Amino acid sequence: MNKEAVILIPCYNPDEKIMDNFIKELGKKYQNIVLIDDGCSKEHEAYFKKLEKKYPIVKHYKNYGKGRGIKNGLNFILNNYPDCKAIITADCDGQHSIKDITKIYEETINNPNSLILGTRNFESENVPFKSRYGNKITRNIFKIFVGLTISDTQTGLRGMSQKVAEAMLSISGERYEYETNVLIGCKTEDIPIVEVPIKTIYIEENRTSHFNPIKDSIMIYKLFIKYIIVALSSFFIDIFLFSLFLIAYNKLGILYPIIAATVTARTLSSAYNYFINAKLVFKKMNKWSIVKYFILVFVQMWVSAFAVSWICKVIPLNPVALKIIVDTFIFIVNFIIQREFIFNKK
Repeated sequence: MNKEAVILIPCYNPDEKIMDNFIKELGKKYQNIVLIDDGCSKEHEAYFKKLEKKYPIVKHYKNYGKGRGIKNGLNFILNNYPDCKAIITADCDGQHSIKDITKIYEETINNPNSLILGTRNFESENVPFKSRYGNKITRNIFKIFVGLTISDTQTGLRGMSQKVAEAMLSISGERYEYETNVLIGCKTEDIPIVEVPIKTIYIEENRTSHFNPIKDSIMIYKLFIKYIIVALSSFFIDIFLFSLFLIAYNKLGILYPIIAATVTARTLSSAYNYFINAKLVFKKMNKWSIVKYFILVFVQMWVSAFAVSWICKVIPLNPVALKIIVDTFIFIVNFIIQREFIFNKK
C-alpha cells in the first residue's frame, strides 16, 4: 500500500458506477485519496456520504469549477499530509488507469522540481471529436503563443511534489482554464514539464465530461486575447501619436521629423504597453523586466525609425502606411522576445 502519494480527484456529478470501480481499484494500491465534491447535485449526496467514511472530502456548497477544486484540494493536502512526496491529480470519469497513475507517481518522485503530465495519443480512433478538436487547437495555440510544445494540454492526470504544488496555488483560474494557466505558469516560473505517455481511455464517448470546447476554449484563450488587445491598443496609440508629432515636427522644421516622431510616439506608447502587460497580462513586474523591456523598446524604436526613413527614400510611400507595415513585422518579433526574455523568470 503506497503511503507516500496523495491522489486528488475533483468531482462534479460523476457517473457513480464508473467512479465507484475506479475508487475501489485505486484504494487497493494507494492509501491516501482526497475527493473534491464540487457542488454536486443532491442526487449524489448519499454516494459521497458513503465515500467520506473512508476518504476525506472537500465539499463546495456550489459548483465553483475544476480549477478552484484543484487549488482547494492542494491546499487541504499541504495542510494535512506534510510527509507526502507526490500529489497526483486524476479525473473521476474513468479515463486514468491505476497503472498510469503509478507511472506518474514514479516520474514525480524522480523529478521533484517538475510538473509531470500524463499525455494521451489523440490520433487514436476512440478519441471523441470534441476532445480531439479541443486538444489540437489548444496544442497549436500553445506552440505559437507560449512557445511550449505539449502533446496533451487538457490532461487531468498530473503529478507534482509539495514544492511544485505550492506554486500551483497562486495561479489564477477557477474552471478548466486553470489547467491551461498552470502550463503557462510553468513557463514563466521556470518549472520543467515532463510528459509521460499514458493509455488513451474514453468511456461511452466521454459522455460524463463537462468540458465544453467552445465555452471553455474562450476561457482558455483569455490570456492570449488580453495580450492581443493590449498590443493592438498600444499599436493604435503609437500610430496616432506618430501622425500628430510628424505633422507638428514638419511645421516646426525639425531635422529628421520621421525619426523624431517615431521616438516620441514610441516612448509614450511603450510605457503604456509595459505597465498594462505587466499588470494585466503577464502579471510580472520588477526592476529587471522594466530595464530589459525599455532596452528592447530602444532597439526596436530605432529599427522602425531608420527602416521607415530608408524605405521612404527608396520607394515614395506614405510614411504612416509604411510604418504600419514595418511595425507589423516588429510586433511579431516583439511578442517572442517578451515571452522568452522580458517576462520570463529565468
